[in-house]
Amino acid sequence: MPFATEDFPFDEYVLAVRVGGKIFTLIPLNNPGRMNLKCDPEKAIELREKYEGIEPGYHMNKATWNTVNFGQLPASLVKQLIIDSYDLILKSLTRKVRENLS
Repeated sequence: MPFATEDFPFDEYVLAVRVGGKIFTLIPLNNPGRMNLKCDPEKAIELREKYEGIEPGYHMNKATWNTVNFGQLPASLVKQLIIDSYDLILKSLTRKVRENLS
């Protein structure tokens, strides 16, 4: 994703991917096949009801984060969920931060 950065803010096992300094995905390297993605609260509920591979965000705000088990979901859906998470965070950034990205 454009302007995305990676770091390990919690420990050496959880990779955080950020845009503008804000996390849009967390990937547990010691638990492959899963990631936490930011999500619109209403859409988060819909996704959980529709897909068995999507559940409330592990160790996150359950209203706005989902844990996605991408081995149980179509790759195209996982890709779209990553894009949606990125876009949600990008839109939440101040105009100044967004301008500094480019």
